[in-house]
Amino acid sequence: MEATTLSPFKQARKFPPFNLSHLLRTIFNPKKGERLCILIDLEDPTLVKEFAFLKHPKHPVQKKAYNIFYQGLRNGLMKELGLAACDLYAYKTTGGSNLELPETAIATSGKAVSLKDNIYPAYDIILCITEYSATAPLTAAGKRYGFRGATMHGMNDVVLESGLSVDYNDVSRDTEKLRLGMTHADSVDIDFAVDSHDYHLHIDLGRQEAQKSHGICHVKPDVVNLPAGEVYFVPTDAKGSFPMKFDDGTIGIMHVDQCRIKAIDFLRGNKKTVDELSHKFKADPAASILGELGFGTQVLPFAGSDIQDEKIFGTFHIATGRNDHLSGNVTLEKFANTRNATHDDILFSSTKTPEITVKQVRMSRNGQSQILIEKYEPSEYLLSLLKH
Repeated sequence: MEATTLSPFKQARKFPPFNLSHLLRTIFNPKKGERLCILIDLEDPTLVKEFAFLKHPKHPVQKKAYNIFYQGLRNGLMKELGLAACDLYAYKTTGGSNLELPETAIATSGKAVSLKDNIYPAYDIILCITEYSATAPLTAAGKRYGFRGATMHGMNDVVLESGLSVDYNDVSRDTEKLRLGMTHADSVDIDFAVDSHDYHLHIDLGRQEAQKSHGICHVKPDVVNLPAGEVYFVPTDAKGSFPMKFDDGTIGIMHVDQCRIKAIDFLRGNKKTVDELSHKFKADPAASILGELGFGTQVLPFAGSDIQDEKIFGTFHIATGRNDHLSGNVTLEKFANTRNATHDDILFSSTKTPEITVKQVRMSRNGQSQILIEKYEPSEYLLSLLKH
């Protein structure tokens, strides 16, 4: 499989075959006697009884959770890793990213169990392979109950054969190099263009310590997002305007002040789509917060799944609502009421948003301005960080 073409990487990247044993050993370094479970989401979670969901034409993500992970572990790998348990449960789908999870789940026996009483305290490693992201609520639960885990929402064949086939020791090393070159930034400025109109967004970062999603999860409590490979910040303030492409192709212009989207102008497509988001922000102001600015660090192919696509080197994303990496117990005032807000990634990449030109992304740091991305290409500055 070939990676997305990027000018600094003229030679196509080759990925090794997916190896579940290598992935779990690298990510978790499992210890003998540890217990593992897999969580999936289903509109009707009772279909997990005797794996009835496998007979339905839908549920591609959940079927991969069963065929690749559950079966892979139960057919020898569990013993190889020294795990004492490998179980599978389903909860009712939340219908949105990072919403609070239901109180109960269904076991493959058909029995209803409590996530808080019967699952979180009973397992050392929890894999959440679902349609919608559960990173934030699972991270909060991990901190409370002391487990470690991984979320792999929206997993598909491309993700399996590329983003989950890499060596996460390499991912961790490269991501840290980029993090060190971006940490303690004062601000980021982004210049956009759509239909010959220019837009500018200024994001204050307050010289905070840059965070990273790098996939290594050896010490509990911790929950990682897989595929990993991202440097991210929690904006302290933001002002300006930026274009957003909706899933149906509609484009709107987001007007930002005090780190919130205050208004949306319809540009083209389906005006109803823009009106619905405007209504959502009015009904739930927490959903309009710019909660995250993230930069991809890995050379990966476009997968059509944001969990991988936002990790591609040269892409960046702005997230509204609840921060995907935060537990909900955030000390920042603006996150005090976002526990039930969805997390929506607005991804900018040459493949997903070709109608939107990202002229330049610049970082102000230590009194200097550094170009980070130009027309969806990583800058010489970012490339130089990886050479050291």
